[in-house]
Amino acid sequence: MSVPDNDLATWQPRLAALAAAAAGTDGAHDASHLARVWRNAQALLPGHPEANALVVMAACHLHDLVNLPKDHPERAQASRRSARLAHHQLGWMGFPADLLDAVAHAIEAHSFSANIAAQTIEAKIVQDADRLDALGAVGLARVFYIGGQLGRPLAHPDDPLALHRPLDDATYTLDHFVAKLARLPSMMQTGSGRKLAEDRVKLLMDFRATFAQEWVGGSPEG
Repeated sequence: MSVPDNDLATWQPRLAALAAAAAGTDGAHDASHLARVWRNAQALLPGHPEANALVVMAACHLHDLVNLPKDHPERAQASRRSARLAHHQLGWMGFPADLLDAVAHAIEAHSFSANIAAQTIEAKIVQDADRLDALGAVGLARVFYIGGQLGRPLAHPDDPLALHRPLDDATYTLDHFVAKLARLPSMMQTGSGRKLAEDRVKLLMDFRATFAQEWVGGSPEG
């Protein structure tokens, strides 16, 4: 669904300002993250002309209005809270009323932990765009940033690749590469998102192998 460029240009700074006002100090979910997610979405939108770009843009900017730490007991509720808050704030700002529910759904469905199925093409694009930011070089930096926030060791001291133990990404940051991140390409909702995710996850897996080799000295499989 085509949206006039002037509508996007009008709303983008207002959406960014609303998100900035709610932002905390989490460097993995800051204004730069929101901008990257919107850029990722813009790369996916040309393949889906039926999608409403204004809905996608609003959801990209506002999906982390309520950002709870990864280890917070109510973390799985964060996207629902963000969706409700966005619906309210956008309504107050005069956002097109017929698009509010679509924005709210795209926000609540973006979250991995919420486990809400994306029912619309806009929600699928936003979900893919957000997950793409967990992969590649930026995703690599973010995963260790978050691991540091949570006080997790970089890797298991003797078995970084979990060759002889179960994966435990609640304890070891490097385990998260396989426990979650490597699964993301197969979970992408769009073909272009899947291709980008496959390219980005390769960087993570190459890094993981090199890291493990340096971590234990010699071959990590030895």
